[in-house]
Amino acid sequence: MSVAVRPLTGAELHAALDDLAALRIAVFAAYPYLYDGDAAYEADYLKAFVAAPDAVLVAAFAGARIVGAATASPMAAQKAEFRAPFEQRGIDTTRLFYFGESVLLPEYRGQGVGHAFFDHREAQAARAGATGATFAAVIRPDDHPARPSGYVPLDAFWIRRGYAPIDGFVTQLGWKEHGEAEESLKPMQYWMRRL
Repeated sequence: MSVAVRPLTGAELHAALDDLAALRIAVFAAYPYLYDGDAAYEADYLKAFVAAPDAVLVAAFAGARIVGAATASPMAAQKAEFRAPFEQRGIDTTRLFYFGESVLLPEYRGQGVGHAFFDHREAQAARAGATGATFAAVIRPDDHPARPSGYVPLDAFWIRRGYAPIDGFVTQLGWKEHGEAEESLKPMQYWMRRL
């Protein structure tokens, strides 16, 4: 089935938050995030994310069903731990846009949805006056016991989009992964592109 990708706004956006929370939990359960999701946390996270000025939530639809989503909002609206690597180096976070998750159910991958997610988010960043876009990806060792055979990281895709990892720009984000009794901090590598 073909997939349509478009930003959600207004009542449609708010009506989709529960579906989007469930989608994040489902997709992030897989490697490399291994996230043991919590619906209440997800609902609060998404509400806060979309409340940020100039935020965008892009959804992928297979018919009427949401099968993927991507978010973006100004870096200045993000949590302190996300802004810290930039602010510690004197980088103005008011000129950056932060790309949150890009989640898509496996059976809909390979149809260009990832590119559409980036296109919509980059366009919103430009409309908001951002001069750069950034995101953070979890760092896992190559020999991680949960790494599936044949796993291919998204690095090559991100590089083709014009992004590059920023040397030394790592933050820590806590979540509970499957098999953990409570959340623990995971290192997150920043990638960035000038717009």
